[in-house]
Amino acid sequence: MSVDEKGSIKQSESASDYDKEVKHIDNTVADVKLANPLTGIPHDQLMEDAATFAKTHGLGHLEEEFRKGALVAQDPTAFESLTQLDEEDKEVLRRELTHRWSQPLQLYWLVILCSLSAAVQGMDESVINGANLFFPQQLGIPQDGPNASNNQWLLGLVNGAPYLCCGIIGCWLSAPMNKYFGRRGTIFISAFLSFITCIWQGLTNSWWHLFIARFVLGFGIGPKSSTVPVYAAECAPPAIRGALVMMWQMWTAFGIMVGTVMSLAFFHVPDTHNIHGLNWRLMLGSAGVPALFIMSQVYFCPESPRWLINKGRYDKAYDSLRRLRQSSLQAARDLYYIHVLLEAEQEIQSGRNLFLELFTVPRNRRATLASTIVMFMQQFCGINVIAYYSSNIFSQANFTDIQALIASWGFGMINWVFAFPAVWTIDTFGRRNLLLTTFPLMSVFLLLTGFAFYIPEEGKARIAVVALGIYLFAMAYSPGEGPVPFTYSAEAFPLYVRDVGMSWATSVLWFFNFIVAITFPRLLGAFQPQGAFGWYAGWNIIGFVLVLLFLPETKALSLEELDQVFSVPTHIHAAYQLKALPHNIKKYIFRMDVEPLPPLYKHEGAIGEKHYAPGGSGHA
Repeated sequence: MSVDEKGSIKQSESASDYDKEVKHIDNTVADVKLANPLTGIPHDQLMEDAATFAKTHGLGHLEEEFRKGALVAQDPTAFESLTQLDEEDKEVLRRELTHRWSQPLQLYWLVILCSLSAAVQGMDESVINGANLFFPQQLGIPQDGPNASNNQWLLGLVNGAPYLCCGIIGCWLSAPMNKYFGRRGTIFISAFLSFITCIWQGLTNSWWHLFIARFVLGFGIGPKSSTVPVYAAECAPPAIRGALVMMWQMWTAFGIMVGTVMSLAFFHVPDTHNIHGLNWRLMLGSAGVPALFIMSQVYFCPESPRWLINKGRYDKAYDSLRRLRQSSLQAARDLYYIHVLLEAEQEIQSGRNLFLELFTVPRNRRATLASTIVMFMQQFCGINVIAYYSSNIFSQANFTDIQALIASWGFGMINWVFAFPAVWTIDTFGRRNLLLTTFPLMSVFLLLTGFAFYIPEEGKARIAVVALGIYLFAMAYSPGEGPVPFTYSAEAFPLYVRDVGMSWATSVLWFFNFIVAITFPRLLGAFQPQGAFGWYAGWNIIGFVLVLLFLPETKALSLEELDQVFSVPTHIHAAYQLKALPHNIKKYIFRMDVEPLPPLYKHEGAIGEKHYAPGGSGHA
């Protein structure tokens, strides 16, 4: 048998494996229906359905608005050809496309509230950073001495308590809380718990008491992290929905920076005659102040229209949308669209175990694997080691305590500032390319930080190199593993299991956040800084390999393309990427003239009509 014949047989077998699995795509019909349930309905029937909807839901006085709104919802880009719309209607819709940030003040107030919620999240995570310099000694768990090993585990347990709660309980409470209390109610309750537990932390006098307070804080962090992005997505118009969901990560980074500012602000606060450790108590309590503001303002914002429709309160849902849109036509359009979308969801989801289908349906299983990888690696890339323990790390590098806090503030500032480019790069450079570029860089910068501890303590060289390594690491993290995990997870899952998939991904994130927080103090004690940073540098290399082999690109793909991409067998995808790696190195790094690789996905260029998921979680 000739070499060509063998190659032909091998290629045929590979194609057979591909076709055998790729043809089993059972989400496409459901996803297309969820992308727009109004597709294909004749205009006359559509207008009649919308008029009937308005009359039967107490909105008969808006019948004409709903007729026109349904036509626009069927194809939002074709409104210019609709004779049923007058020039004023069309001008409103044109302006929606050309001036996408021209929105009612009520919507901007909601955006500010959601951004502040993200900042509270970041503060909850970072105020412990400065407090770590003080409370272990006072609460009987000093990090040196005869019991150092045991105490290092206890410090990690205290620091990781909120994320233990989030991973095993908090995130899974989000669905029932949203069902019974609504989006605003869930945000209010979680903000209240954040406020109370922040104050509670400042009143503790033993490590186990502080552990309990911080564990309860997880009930404030978990539901809030799941609810606020969905609330923003459900209230925002489609044109800016994706940008608003992206802001969650950006303003969380801002909150991390503000948390380090609070540590600096209260550093020199002296003890009083009956309060010991007043400085670290104020640091921990400070994160409760913005939570109090959220509690006082959240009910001034409208409730999620999608949630109100789910409860059958259509008149309230219209009032809510009218406050969030510039015209009654836009409010009627969005209300009717959400209604038909929810009906389609209920029809498709009826009688199915959606959680089980994350693992039993091959297309869903690969999306679950990919989202699990990016969420897991967001923690094991090492970012939260620095967010929680940078003050301890800088102290070990011979910084004074105040210098350590100032350096930690620099880390927080860089982490926030370098999150801004991600708003552009994530949709131009792509999710996968960002990760493949930044993982090796993060590994190198962590090794630089760890090896800096070999520099003799005399002089300031060690201080400078440690700070440089951590700052460069933050610059690499912020546009890559910072925004990509939530964005990727929100779009990788089919629409019908998206909410369940995001709950899984979020719980993975918080559980491994706890693992990182509890293990690092002991890791630092046992491995020393050189070994501890080397450990996470190694995980970044593993992350690069996992992304290379198991993470398809999802940037700007239609629902049909996403189904095809995630239906490629894992071994075929991995084998192709192993061939593509040296090819791309030659082409893009060494600028060599190489033959182009054949496309991986057989659907490329072959799909006709494409459908796109509405942006963001909670896509209605």
